[in-house]
Amino acid sequence: MSSSPSFSITNLRLRTLVVFFRKLTTKDYAIAAFAFFLLLSLAFFSQLHHHHHSHSLSNLIPFTPLPNTILRGAICLDGSAPGFHFQKGFGSGSRSWLLHLEGGGWCNSISSCSRRKFTALGSSKYMETVVPFSGILSSDRSQNPDFFNWNKVMIRYCDGASFAGHPESEKGSGLFFRGQIIWEAIMDELLSIGMSKAKQALLSGCSAGGLATLVHCDDFRQILPKETTVKCLADAGFFLDEKDIRGNNTMRSFYNDVVQLQGVAKSLHKECLAKMEPSKCLFPSEILKNIKTPVFLVHSAYDFWQIRNILVPEGSDPSGHWKSCKLNIHNCNANLIDILNRFRSSLLKALNEFQQRKQIGMFVNSCFIHCQTWRGETWYSPNSPKIQNKTIAESVADWFFDREVINLIDCPYPCNPTCRNLDFTRV
Repeated sequence: MSSSPSFSITNLRLRTLVVFFRKLTTKDYAIAAFAFFLLLSLAFFSQLHHHHHSHSLSNLIPFTPLPNTILRGAICLDGSAPGFHFQKGFGSGSRSWLLHLEGGGWCNSISSCSRRKFTALGSSKYMETVVPFSGILSSDRSQNPDFFNWNKVMIRYCDGASFAGHPESEKGSGLFFRGQIIWEAIMDELLSIGMSKAKQALLSGCSAGGLATLVHCDDFRQILPKETTVKCLADAGFFLDEKDIRGNNTMRSFYNDVVQLQGVAKSLHKECLAKMEPSKCLFPSEILKNIKTPVFLVHSAYDFWQIRNILVPEGSDPSGHWKSCKLNIHNCNANLIDILNRFRSSLLKALNEFQQRKQIGMFVNSCFIHCQTWRGETWYSPNSPKIQNKTIAESVADWFFDREVINLIDCPYPCNPTCRNLDFTRV
């Protein structure tokens, strides 16, 4: 059996990353762990998708590099041109725009960013020439009933700081921290090819792209006409400022390194910066306090990346109690599940203050997964995860089109039989 295009692409990136992963220092582990396990999950879902649906050539969307942006300083970590994949809308969706910001972790040191520039997460030289559009990006009405005919853009991620880095921090490092400039250059390009006439627009993103969505949500609102309906969707982007199992603030320390290295503070809310240190202002729980544009959060209370890198990061479990559990949540014993449920409680507590805001919608399920909107199997299919019999696609659409208020919080694991829990022992 021949592999699908997406699985072949994924395997190539996975093999490249395995070599990269073996060269890490402990300090750099978080970025590699993110990218590594994100690609593992992509490989897992690609296998599932190939089993049920083959990608047609019309779903393979070519990469559009933007060499002209180099003149304004909008470049990837290695100095190559950024870019995106664009599929033109049609019919009733011809003046509707859906943008999706690619995820892929962050780099927090000169060494980790230097390694990253030899991958597709730091250089357009290594990016795929075509990618399949599925899930929220699908043009198939049966798989994406509300957004199928919109103009759709997948914006590639090559700066390592959620499109929020600034060149003043480069200081002769041989790296280019241009995330904010990349964001602005790509927005200008999209405005020039029709987005300036949008009637409605949705900015979305997965993981580090979900965080970027929150960082730039109000910016996105401001660059579009006042009469345009503008909203934002962050998928798996609500990263917690929680201590790990050994009581260390691993994630806060990591974000502090990213913010300091790439000058991210200039892209964060001034109201937050006036009250606390910049690294805290990169956490979604603080960003959301200042966002004025409507936001929807798709999230798992058992997000595997956060379990692996915030709750049980590298080095925190020398005895290996969590090893099997982190590969498959079904392997977690009662004691570990209890710890996971306390982590879930921290998430719900952080979300609680936003549940009263009508402009903020939520779909928080109890699946062992990370990113659910860009895969057809989890976005909208007969076997998609559901809460109160609603899929993610139905929930997002009902919220976007103001059909109803959506505030769906799942019961604790393992209560939801519709979950597609990832099993890394099978990849």
